[in-house]
Amino acid sequence: MFVILTALDIEHRAVLAHLTDVHERTHAAGTVFEVGTLTTRPGRQVALGVTGPGTTTAAALTERARAEFSPTAMLFVGVAGGLRDWLEIGDVVVATKVYSHHGARSEDGADLARPRSWDASHALEQRARRLPRNDSWCSYLPDNEGHAGPGVHFDPIAAGDVLLNSRTSPLARTLKHNYNDAVAVEMESSGFAHAAHLSGNIPTMTIRAISDHADGTKSASDRQGTQALAARNAAAFAIALVAALDDASEGGAARSAQPDIPPLPTIHNTNSASGDARVGQQAGVQIGDFRSTWTGNGR
Repeated sequence: MFVILTALDIEHRAVLAHLTDVHERTHAAGTVFEVGTLTTRPGRQVALGVTGPGTTTAAALTERARAEFSPTAMLFVGVAGGLRDWLEIGDVVVATKVYSHHGARSEDGADLARPRSWDASHALEQRARRLPRNDSWCSYLPDNEGHAGPGVHFDPIAAGDVLLNSRTSPLARTLKHNYNDAVAVEMESSGFAHAAHLSGNIPTMTIRAISDHADGTKSASDRQGTQALAARNAAAFAIALVAALDDASEGGAARSAQPDIPPLPTIHNTNSASGDARVGQQAGVQIGDFRSTWTGNGR
């Protein structure tokens, strides 16, 4: 079982298009998930949920999904604003690291950054890096005819509860100064990554596609359908990754990672004293069939 979370309905629909035999599963608190099977891999189950925008709800529903499904891995999938001119609309960014860009100490004349970040799961990243080598993941794109797919980039992403639509705003300057390796920005993945980390380091990854360049043109880009394009591309890459991963829950329970350890031999200690002597201390160690007993007599 894998969990995919999205923030927006348009992202949700893009993922849902890859699932079949879908049914609803409602958490005790009312959160509704869709559970379905990959159309390209029978038996591979995915639970899909929508968090809405923002880090707080993303964190809460990440923990809710983890507790409900005990997944092999969790992905957050959707759109993002590009922070680099070389990113094309529709390019996929696989987050090697997620920054929470709101941590800071504010003093007279300066805001001092206190960054927090979470790395993507190494195993997920290694598998994801193989997908673009021959563009095999592009077969998951609608109406794909074998042509070269969108660009795929493995870089950090910044996330926080502000929608960035400027290259010159205070937030834009903060990102450039303190998070200069981040190539995209969005609003959920820091909450998602933090919640997963607190839940025991469950394997996680954020997969986003560029829908605008965070430069004041977002509204115009959205009207041109760039969100739908980006959501489609991010969903295709995420589904290709889920199909390529191993799922320990398929075909039975996962095996324990710990080797079988034989029980320790029983240790027998003998206390002995004669006459008026008293035993003050005794230590015994047994290895195999060998027994060593040290007896101390005295007060």
